[in-house]
Amino acid sequence: MQEYADIEVDKVTISKILGGMRGLKCLVTDISYLDPNEGIRYRGYTLHEVFQKLPRPANAEIPYVEGLLYLLLTGDIPSESDVSDVVDEFSKRRILPRYVYEVIDAFPCCSHPMTIFSSAILTMHRESFFNKKYHAGINKLDYWEPMFEDSLNLLAKLPEIASYIYAKLYMDGKEIQSNPSLDMGGNFAFMMGKDKPYDDVSRLHFILHSDHESGNVSAHTGHLVASSLSDIYLSTSAMINGLAGPLHGLANQEVLRWLRELIDRMGGAEPTEAELKQYVWDTLNSGLVVPGYGHAVLRKTDPRYLIQREFSLKHLPEDPIFKYVDMLYKIVPPILMEQGKAKNPWPNVDAQSGVIQWHYGVREYDFYTVLFGIGRAIGIAANVIWDRALLYPLERPKSLTTAMLEEIAGIKPPAAQTRGRHGKSDDV
Repeated sequence: MQEYADIEVDKVTISKILGGMRGLKCLVTDISYLDPNEGIRYRGYTLHEVFQKLPRPANAEIPYVEGLLYLLLTGDIPSESDVSDVVDEFSKRRILPRYVYEVIDAFPCCSHPMTIFSSAILTMHRESFFNKKYHAGINKLDYWEPMFEDSLNLLAKLPEIASYIYAKLYMDGKEIQSNPSLDMGGNFAFMMGKDKPYDDVSRLHFILHSDHESGNVSAHTGHLVASSLSDIYLSTSAMINGLAGPLHGLANQEVLRWLRELIDRMGGAEPTEAELKQYVWDTLNSGLVVPGYGHAVLRKTDPRYLIQREFSLKHLPEDPIFKYVDMLYKIVPPILMEQGKAKNPWPNVDAQSGVIQWHYGVREYDFYTVLFGIGRAIGIAANVIWDRALLYPLERPKSLTTAMLEEIAGIKPPAAQTRGRHGKSDDV
């Protein structure tokens, strides 16, 4: 590799530096790739191929989440036997330590579920095999093994943590014990007290949200923290904190909030196309965006949206909110193209996901990001395990001052800004 070390991959411009490094090609992951015109690929497979090829539980439409983890880790489509082994591993590892329940119970009732979720995960740092092995002097070539063990332990427990948080905050503490005979999606639906097809809704949600390259806030945060050799509990807790920001994981609840306001404005009646177009234009003319439309990378309709749309057309075609979503899908893109400001006028995953959760009775907006977090943790774990196996280094990019950028751009900075730029005044 050393002979290729100085080959240029991308061009670092001032706009990319000041624009949050958007689009700058400077990270590596083989787990997933986001193609602007095709959408996300997991290990080279399109989402439609993933849903077609992965094994499914009996009487289920959506594949095992455990099968997706196998694919992300190995790059291979698992057999029924392979998936059965992962399901069995998760079942063995699902039990939470008592202190995790106590930590969750200690939070005030008005706490945000993402704060509790992050804290519960962080608390389990004491369980880390990687941490123990590292301090015992494990060879760095073997770092991936305890990271793998920790990851399986954490992923198996996330549905237990999330459902208990839901019970505490929204169900008066009425917890439903897990069913060890069910797969991850089925068991989560069981603990949430939801009937079929919510088991498929859970599988769908976790698979669609599991990974999205490594440059988005949550994925990059997980990579970055893990690069310091923090264990999977510290890394995932940090990832959850990044996901909780309104510019990242909260988008799906913003979509639903906007839709609810629209429905209230229409008095619950199904709007005409003209009325809906006017509402969209009113939103845009007030300086706001239409939530759920546009994407930083994609230039086509998000395939994650399309898969959820297919599910909704089959299972909730008469749902009042979905009818609005269906109409918006047909009228918003032409309006955004006419306005001319959006690089991508098409819907993304968030335009649909909250609507499905609402239909099946999960109507607490703040909890939607916890569901996102369960899925995203799968991709983070797969990436971090491979980061350790490939001995990826500590991330440490270099920063510049604004004055330095001005100097690079050929802009002479004001006299007041020159003082201290190089550690001394220019007149010394």
